[in-house]
Amino acid sequence: MPSSHEPRPGSTASLRSANTQRILQALRDPARDHETAYTQAELARLTGLAPATVSGIVRSLAETGLADTVPGSGRRGTEVRLARSAGLVVGLDFGRLHLSVALGDLAGRIVAEDRQPLGPDVDHSNGLALAHAKVAELLEQHGATLEDVRTVTIGLPAPVTAGQVRSSTILPGWLGVNARDATAAQFGTHAHAENDANLGALAEHRVGAARGHRTSAFVKISSGVGAGLIIDDRLFRGSDGTAGEMGHLTLDTQGPVCRCGSRGCLETYASIGTVVGLLAERMPGATFADVVEAAREGQVGPLRALEDAGLHLGWGLASVANLLNPTILVVGGEMARAGELLLSSVRIGLRRHSLDAVAATPVVTGELGDRASLVGAVLLAAERTELAVDLVA
Repeated sequence: MPSSHEPRPGSTASLRSANTQRILQALRDPARDHETAYTQAELARLTGLAPATVSGIVRSLAETGLADTVPGSGRRGTEVRLARSAGLVVGLDFGRLHLSVALGDLAGRIVAEDRQPLGPDVDHSNGLALAHAKVAELLEQHGATLEDVRTVTIGLPAPVTAGQVRSSTILPGWLGVNARDATAAQFGTHAHAENDANLGALAEHRVGAARGHRTSAFVKISSGVGAGLIIDDRLFRGSDGTAGEMGHLTLDTQGPVCRCGSRGCLETYASIGTVVGLLAERMPGATFADVVEAAREGQVGPLRALEDAGLHLGWGLASVANLLNPTILVVGGEMARAGELLLSSVRIGLRRHSLDAVAATPVVTGELGDRASLVGAVLLAAERTELAVDLVA
């Protein structure tokens, strides 16, 4: 039963609230160019609402500080965008050796970001303290404070169930920590915790390479291998948040021992550490970037290492394609920097191990590069931020 403050279903107030939500949804479209505002006439066409209805709601949104308006040609030519005063969101992306932070508006568009190296032994409390300091610095640069932050999303390279980190393989200092609650306590606002590959999948689906595809898979290959799955335009997390752990598909029961304790996992054949490790004697002290540069120069060893990793990755993606039948497969993470040096063999591996019906599924590199998880964190934070539409109902 609705409370005394909620509009009754079917009432004028209820209809106005629903119409307000439709306009806010249009204004919060992250795919729209950051600098481009909607005119009231465009909002009327997009929402199917009468121009007079749009005009009244826009006026109320402006009065309550949720929208900014700029007079245009005629009343319906007035330009409308979400107001910065409506609040900001924060995205955090923790990796094994990096921390990325971003400020975003309530449409999920990034307005400021920074990335810094992170020591491998930083625990969750020190990591969050560093993130807090960096966010405060960005806020100060943009004339805002922590009070302007409505929601924070933190992305981590681990399975996350109800906010709790369930693996210590990449970030041992986070095992068993409720990252959602710890982040909320650190920033003093609402927080969400999510697997980084899931956030990458969300970002590529909304504003990247998988835009326009209702079902897609995003695989992030860096220190580990993880996938984010979009099914019917929705992020699929599984029953307890561990869907997409494709790095632990078993390719060979007698293969190398994986850090998860099993043998022959995909991750032991296709990860940054594996590729660099294969070339340790030939290229002592080399980074993955060095390997890619050497491969582009035509050096046989680096070319073969990337080819082998790609063939195994294609094998793993074949399992995903056979099960889910996505319309596109997106490869991201640090290894995606190899581009076609990797993807050409990924496609061969996919064709070898998949059904004919899915063997030709496009395999592309992500458009967002190593920012995908950070972009997804901001998008999710914006999506989970509720605006006080009751003020204008």
